Amino acid sequence: MDKVVATAADAVADAGDGASFAVGGFGLSGVPGELIRALHTAGVTELHVVSNNCGAMDSGLAVLLSAGRIARVTGSYIGANKEFARQYLGGELEVEMIPQGTLAERLRAGGAGIPAFYTPAGVGTQVADGGLPWRYDGAGGVQVASPPKEVRAFDGTEYVLEHGIRTDFALVRAARGDRHGNLVFAKSARNFNPLAAMAGRVTIAEVEELVEPGALDPDEVHLPGIFVQRVLALTPEQAADKGIEKRTVSN
Repeated sequence: MDKVVATAADAVADAGDGASFAVGGFGLSGVPGELIRALHTAGVTELHVVSNNCGAMDSGLAVLLSAGRIARVTGSYIGANKEFARQYLGGELEVEMIPQGTLAERLRAGGAGIPAFYTPAGVGTQVADGGLPWRYDGAGGVQVASPPKEVRAFDGTEYVLEHGIRTDFALVRAARGDRHGNLVFAKSARNFNPLAAMAGRVTIAEVEELVEPGALDPDEVHLPGIFVQRVLALTPEQAADKGIEKRTVSN
């Protein structure tokens, strides 16, 4: 039951080229940076990543993206990541863009053993009809486009069929966790982290504070340990390393 691993390198040692990863976080919030850096150091490539976005400011998944290690991204936000946009438009990267709520539910469904579900999001658009550019050819044309999806009416309203997502691995970051893998997420870090964790066949959590079993009140646990296979305890310095994407001040 003790799922703690000694190092980040140990945690990702069995990840090979072409593996798929569900990765928690949004922007720079709740991003499993140590595990991502360990993947970079390991040299794995041709990765398929499922994450809301692909990092920012040379942090998070941007580390792998800039190194050319990612072959495909399933996400819902490009934002100000210029390297993400450059690789996508240049035909270097395959990207499946889907509505953010649909992405969240596809991850949750995969983790809950639900193969597919219907949602009204995207009906009447290329999300349902197909034709969204997944990969450009580098010359302005579309090399790979999204296929059409099944649309079905329920009580007079149309819904599009979306499939649950399962990945080889999931990488998440939690504020607190115990040796059994029970996790607590802080504030906005509780965004895609629990959902990504559910979707991974092997889920690895880096935790800012490691506690002993029984120290967490069951009512405060956001993700039970049954979804987590490995736990990495961060050092105080690593736990304090939290980037700020945009600084704002008030008068």
